Amino acid sequence: MKRFLGAILVSAALFSAPASGKTSDASWAPSSGDVIEFDVLRKGKPFGSHSVKFGQDSQGRLTATTDVNLKAGLGPITVFKYELDATEVWEDGQLVSLTGQVDDDGDEGSVKAARSGDGLEVEGTEYDGVVAGSIVPSSHWNFAATNSSKLLSTGNGEILEVTVSEQGNETIRVAGEEIETTRYLMDSDIDVMLWYDQAGRWMKLAFEARGQDIEYVLAKPY
Repeated sequence: MKRFLGAILVSAALFSAPASGKTSDASWAPSSGDVIEFDVLRKGKPFGSHSVKFGQDSQGRLTATTDVNLKAGLGPITVFKYELDATEVWEDGQLVSLTGQVDDDGDEGSVKAARSGDGLEVEGTEYDGVVAGSIVPSSHWNFAATNSSKLLSTGNGEILEVTVSEQGNETIRVAGEEIETTRYLMDSDIDVMLWYDQAGRWMKLAFEARGQDIEYVLAKPY
């Protein structure tokens, strides 16, 4: 799973701008108090949780805090764990800063990024340098990632090369409710399938790692 593991109402133009031909109207933008919560399943059984909580810093800027905790074990013995904590700060639709740290089954990493002019200065375990200020973090909540060829890892600062393709419309069941979504394939070191509703809200995620199926199930509607 390495390299895997994205005014108060900010600019929807960056957070949800679709590429040409994409079917979602992508009108959603997060606001302070919004929470995205997923139960994570491994081979259909509980594996952990992934949440993104949106808030406000002391300067009134939007914050997006990602918390991922995954664990597999045999009885009392933990055989695998993945922990990620990251905070993004956004202002006027631009990423202002990012801090994050990851423990990928003992492989630790960290990243700090801050806006400098039109770019971002990144200090990370896997990358140290300046990147375009328009780069999208790999936290997946931001629909703009479907129109990106590079993502900034929220765990170690790696610049992830991705190819995203629309896979068609699909109706999925979320918390007992039928939701119309568009499915996207994000092709990278690990191929990730992502589902967004017609407003551009993140609804589901699935991928295969180490021969095992991992699925994100939204715990409750936004």
